[in-house]
Amino acid sequence: MPDYEVNDDAVAHARTLIGNGAYDDRTEWSDAAPSADDGNTEIEKHGWDDYAAWHLGVDPEANEETKKRYHFPYGDFSTVNRAALIHGKQRASQNGHDQIEQAFDDLLQRLDAQR
Repeated sequence: MPDYEVNDDAVAHARTLIGNGAYDDRTEWSDAAPSADDGNTEIEKHGWDDYAAWHLGVDPEANEETKKRYHFPYGDFSTVNRAALIHGKQRASQNGHDQIEQAFDDLLQRLDAQR
């Protein structure tokens, strides 16, 4: 399993969105998670940097302009999804990605404090 790094730009982006109230605390992640086509549309419209900003994990071994590089999404390209934060935290924990788990936990606590 790759050794993912925390995407600090994505963490900052999520914090800003949460601070601005741009979060969804009602929709299940299975219903809100963007599809591969949604990801392609995001890349076409806004580029790789914006796509990357929606993923808390980065595989430093993968090419920067590939989806394989970006992992642990936390929203639908418009809002932070609370269920995605819970799901991502659990996945990170199960796979030993402690720093990513901590980033998810921090965002979840921020979102819950904001609610």
